[in-house]
Formats: sequence, C-alpha cells, structure tokens
Amino acid sequence: MTITEIWLLAIGLAMDCFAISIASGIILKRTYWRTILIMAFAFGFFQGIMPLIGWALASTFSHLIEDIDHWIAFGILVFLGGRMIIGTYKKEKECHPQFDPTRLYTVLMLAIATSIDALAVGVSFAFLGINSISSILSPIGIIGFVSFALSLVGLLFGIRCGCGIARKLRAELWGGIILILIGTKILIEHLIQHYG
Repeated sequence: MTITEIWLLAIGLAMDCFAISIASGIILKRTYWRTILIMAFAFGFFQGIMPLIGWALASTFSHLIEDIDHWIAFGILVFLGGRMIIGTYKKEKECHPQFDPTRLYTVLMLAIATSIDALAVGVSFAFLGINSISSILSPIGIIGFVSFALSLVGLLFGIRCGCGIARKLRAELWGGIILILIGTKILIEHLIQHYG
C-alpha cells in the first residue's frame, strides 16, 4: 500500500470514531477537556493497536492462503465499508444516542467497538505482504493519529454545532465508501499483476 492509501484507509476507519465523537459532543454540550482528551486518546489508541493485533494473528498463517489473499483483503474492506454505509441509514433518525461519554467504562467500550474494523484491516495487512513489525509501525501510527485527531475534531464539532449539521455530514457513509474503493483498488491491482 502507498502512503496515500494508508492515509485514506486511516480516514475511512476513523469515520466511526468521528461520528461517535460528534454524538458525544452533542451530549456533552460544554467543553470538558479531560473527557474530550480521554475519549480522543482511547479512540486513537484502540484504532492503532487493533490493526497490530489483527496483523500479528494473521501473519502466522498468511503464507497458507497467499493465492487468495487479495480476495480476502477486498472482502474484508468491502464488508466493513458496506456495514458502515448501511449503519448510516439505520442511524439516520437518531440524534441523541443512549450513552454517557463522561464515564470511562463507556468510553472504553465505544473505543473497542469502533476499532473492531481496524482489527479486520490488520488481518488484511498481513495478506497484503506487510511482513515485519517495522513495516506495520507507520500504518498503525497513522491510523491511531488520524483517529485521535478526528475524534477530537468530532467532539468539539458536536459541542459547538449540535445534531442538525452533524447529521448532514454523513461521516460513516463517506468512510464506508473510502474503504470499498480501497478494497476494490487492491483487488484490481492484484488481478492485473496476476493476469496482466
């Protein structure tokens, strides 16, 4: 993957964090820096660590399925992107989710829940030939940083702008589209290399 693709992938993955952060900001209504920084850090940390875990698990058996690894990476990214797009329409009528962003337990559960997609992306990294710990440090650092930054922006945006504008952004929809496009590009590149 190129550095541009990694940044786009990081943005796509961070859209869940961004959407949850906007909702949390709407609930908070005021700037509580401690809560905001804890939530942004938790989202960034879990979004960064989960691909490492997924990569480590998948690296042990990636050589067994190297003939179809591009299909697996494509399938994972399209599935995750599709799920994000569908989730956009399911959540369209909701404005105030039922959670308390000031509770550490809630923040940790949200951070883990939004980073499951990143775990799956880590699996796809192993199938794409990222085969050393030094090779994965840059992608996971970018993913963690982007998730932290977008979570911070989302929280502040939610506090300042409220539900009406947040709903119009449709962050999860755009994140899903980005993941599907990256998955499709990976598949096409591998098919061209193999059959071209």
